[in-house]
Amino acid sequence: MSKSVTIRVDDQLHELLKERAEAEGSTVTALITQAAHDAVRDPRLEGAADVFRAFINDHADAFDQAFPEDAPARLDAPGRAA
Repeated sequence: MSKSVTIRVDDQLHELLKERAEAEGSTVTALITQAAHDAVRDPRLEGAADVFRAFINDHADAFDQAFPEDAPARLDAPGRAA
């Protein structure tokens, strides 16, 4: 179930939102919904993906030994999801 929320923005901001949404192949509603999610996201998660990538990069050899099916050894290697 979802709830409807109404906000008011000035004409300039509305135009910027429409331009951004169009450039991203999205909608103004989707942009605002994502901004709302970002506003309430747990601050402890900030940078978590970067920390995880650095950890895997620093420990890729041990990771690849433990999970050989998921090799190559580095995040930037062809075929490895970053």
